[in-house]
Amino acid sequence: MRVNMRKMSDNQSGTIATVKVGGDLGRRIRDMGLIPGTEIKIQGRAPLYDPVALRVRGATITLRNNEADFIEVEVNH
Repeated sequence: MRVNMRKMSDNQSGTIATVKVGGDLGRRIRDMGLIPGTEIKIQGRAPLYDPVALRVRGATITLRNNEADFIEVEVNH
């Protein structure tokens, strides 16, 4: 099942299916290693749910919700 990264729950994992943005923002997202085929796990969220912390390739990174909106993930059950 594919979901928007923003809608994923804490400790949920999956594989990035698509990154639907180009330009500078798309390049920035891809430079962080968020490319299709990459495994991710949601670690948590700030108290107001923005930003979201995730594990990618052994590192913890954070994304604002407006950035996460462009990423679709094939979630693991």
